[in-house]
Amino acid sequence: MRIERDTLGSVRLPDDVYYGAQTKRATENFPVSGLRLPRRFIRAQGIIKLSAARANGSLGLLKKKMCRAIEKAALEVIEGIHDNHFVVDVYQAGAGTSQNMNSNEVIANRAIELLKGQKGDYSVVHPNDHVNMAQSTNDTIPSALYIASSEAVKEDLLPSLKALKNVLSRKAVVFDKVVKSARTHLQDAVPIRLGQEFGGYADAVKKDIARIETAAKALLSLPIGGNAAGTGINAHPKFRTTVVKEIRSFTGIRFRSADNLFEGIQNITPALEVSASLRGTAVTLTKIANDIRLLSSGPRTGFAEIELPAVQPGSSIMPGKVNPVMAEMLNMVCYQVLGNDTAISYATQASQLELNVMMPMAAYNLLSSMEILAKGVKAFSEKCVSGIQANSKRCKELAEATLAMATALNPVIGYEAAAGISKEAFRTGMTVKEIVIARGILNQSEADRLLDPKRLTGK
Repeated sequence: MRIERDTLGSVRLPDDVYYGAQTKRATENFPVSGLRLPRRFIRAQGIIKLSAARANGSLGLLKKKMCRAIEKAALEVIEGIHDNHFVVDVYQAGAGTSQNMNSNEVIANRAIELLKGQKGDYSVVHPNDHVNMAQSTNDTIPSALYIASSEAVKEDLLPSLKALKNVLSRKAVVFDKVVKSARTHLQDAVPIRLGQEFGGYADAVKKDIARIETAAKALLSLPIGGNAAGTGINAHPKFRTTVVKEIRSFTGIRFRSADNLFEGIQNITPALEVSASLRGTAVTLTKIANDIRLLSSGPRTGFAEIELPAVQPGSSIMPGKVNPVMAEMLNMVCYQVLGNDTAISYATQASQLELNVMMPMAAYNLLSSMEILAKGVKAFSEKCVSGIQANSKRCKELAEATLAMATALNPVIGYEAAAGISKEAFRTGMTVKEIVIARGILNQSEADRLLDPKRLTGK
């Protein structure tokens, strides 16, 4: 054990941990959920501390030896080597002071160790004076949120959604000759092609990708350098531009300094914008997943227009049953994203005066939404959509049987007469084509041409 001291007194710590007194107090004060901010957020904290050390070093505010030690320790945090030392609960001190100090203490103690000192000897490297130099919780936590979110969008979320869009587009081509009945209000409608239906899904995902890309641009504006309230107190005049340049260089993402540091610290609206775009994506994906479940329902008592890959047994009691489990999984992911968005909305509107103090919870929910969406969509694409097969025979049967086939008769006999034929078809069990031929309204050749389901689907 070792003893560390902070402004409230002494704290006993296991000698093998890199966090310090303030982090230890936080673990005792907030034993709430057992949840931690995710790997991407911790990585982003490391990026900020690394960039700040480089900026302060280049400005002559940190000695070279100390600067190199902080940089190395921060790089280890970025690489995930010390993740088990980030132990503060998501539901913690407002704004994330405990989370920021967890990062400062881990990096300081590891830097001390690299300089051959003893953990807790902050005369060598101090978590506040050196690791946190020219920074505050109030500008580092939102900056870490935006850096983590930008990387998650770029590296995880967009690749998964683009892969789904591509596989849906390929299915649209493969299914282009499969004619089926459309359904509106879940009732018979005019014929369409299965490829047209899947093409609609692909374009919906494409539009959601564009909305996410637009929303993610707001994340590029970082309030780092604003320090406690936006004034940049205790920071070198060039720190703000220098640290952002270092972050941009390390990540390869075109981050910039916030136009107004006061506004950037008062609000976390970029997180809200991105969450809103994820909410829209979740709504789109829920619709697609539900359609897949409907179209594959059966195999004998439902639509049965498509067949899904069998990935696991579907029942503990009904032998041979196979369920649309990948679509069901995606539904659950989407519902969680919708719930997370509600939490983020409340957290964003909770900003008061110069600061939003709900950032840790907002960060957890936003990064969680992106993670489960990216992984859920990837699994859905690979284990469900890519293996979907069309039941062409069933689709053809339903296309010819749809009562809405009578719509094609409107120009010939008028709406009311066509409605009568549709009702007669329903009453007798005959098809619309059989009735118009039997009544002599059309001959066989005319009926074949006018009531050809494929012709009615357009180009």
